[in-house]
Amino acid sequence: MFSLPCHPARDSQALGSSIRERTGEALGVVTFNLHAWIKYLYIDQHFCFETNKPNVSCKMIWLLFLLLCATGVLSHSTQVAIIYPQDPALLIGSSLTATCSVNPEHGVHAGSLYWTLNGKRLPSSTYSVLSPTVLSVTLPRLSGSRQRSGDNLVCHNSGGHVLAGSCIYVGMPPQKPVNLTCWSRNTKDLTCKWAPGGQGETFIKTKYTLKYKFRWYGREKECEDYNVGDPYTCYIPRDLALFTPYEIWVEASNQLGTATSDVINLDILDVVTTDPPTDVTVSRVGNLEDQLTVRWGTPPALKDFLFQAKYQIRYRLEDSSDWKVVDDVGNQTSCRLAGLRPGTVYFVQVRCNPVGILGSRKAGIWSDWSHPNAASTPHSERLLTGSCDSKAGQQNSTLRRDLKQFFGWVRKHAYGCSGMSIKLYDQWRVWLQKSHKTRNQVLQGDKS
Repeated sequence: MFSLPCHPARDSQALGSSIRERTGEALGVVTFNLHAWIKYLYIDQHFCFETNKPNVSCKMIWLLFLLLCATGVLSHSTQVAIIYPQDPALLIGSSLTATCSVNPEHGVHAGSLYWTLNGKRLPSSTYSVLSPTVLSVTLPRLSGSRQRSGDNLVCHNSGGHVLAGSCIYVGMPPQKPVNLTCWSRNTKDLTCKWAPGGQGETFIKTKYTLKYKFRWYGREKECEDYNVGDPYTCYIPRDLALFTPYEIWVEASNQLGTATSDVINLDILDVVTTDPPTDVTVSRVGNLEDQLTVRWGTPPALKDFLFQAKYQIRYRLEDSSDWKVVDDVGNQTSCRLAGLRPGTVYFVQVRCNPVGILGSRKAGIWSDWSHPNAASTPHSERLLTGSCDSKAGQQNSTLRRDLKQFFGWVRKHAYGCSGMSIKLYDQWRVWLQKSHKTRNQVLQGDKS
């Protein structure tokens, strides 16, 4: 006894074994079900003739099967049994009563038959002998199919031989796909992504088709390049028109129904993204212990396009996963990060938004972040040269409090790469470092 699944997703070794079992069974039993054999041999032929590894036994069986068909050994009259309904599609929670009708010429009584579902024998309490040649089974309140290609309901004789089989598809119709978004990398292609409607699970195979057309004319086309790892993404690599709006939508369908997403209208130039900025470098600003300079290059793929780039920077401490983002970098290709911790390693990344490409009035789409670059700020002299003179600290406390209040505003604006605030902040930091160095020299002179 063996279970014949409703899908061909089996490895070639197991397949060869099952074929040999089926061959022995078929040749040793005069009566067998032609319908079931055609169905399952059709499944197996994919592995016989389309896999890279040769499968001699598999091909031999196919040749034997074709020979028998050609000589008339196999004919429709050899069919032992039929299951009705054949391959039904049902909503979750439905009940199913299926019948296995045996060909009376073979002298098999319905009372000797039994049923299996996905290889598991069903209890006899669910059976009903409707006539000497018809056995029924009732499956109440069906749950979703265990495999998207359907569950396998099989009728067996008393010896365990397969007489007939049927795939049962139990699931839900698809719901309206949502969150359809698209982007074009450097105006050369278009990638669209969406999410299945509702909870997304239909329990049976559901096909999603991305369709698109010119907004005012032209025939609709279908996207063909779907991501194997992400079935809700499709890629259109070429033949896209600029300065022309498109209508784009997604259709979802399975054996229980269809659903269509909202239609989005877009121009390729309005959804352009680009590659991350290149040649990103991070370096120190002289001996200023709380600053780093970040520089980068314009994305090369857009060098021939008329657009105004907008950049963002983010940075984090070496031992932290929390990023701080600098938003107001503008279209310059360098920025000074201020207010950093002395003697600390920072990781920095940059990304680009191609704003207004070729006259588009909409903001572009942010690129991916560049590869992280690291640099460390200098160690603070105040940390390296300690002092226990409380009087000196008291003398400077009033001045430091006043400076802190004023330059707090400067420091706040220095985060945004503002030229004027950076200059003011630099002057204060240089003065403060010199004042600390002078004070430390005086203290060391007094101690000597």
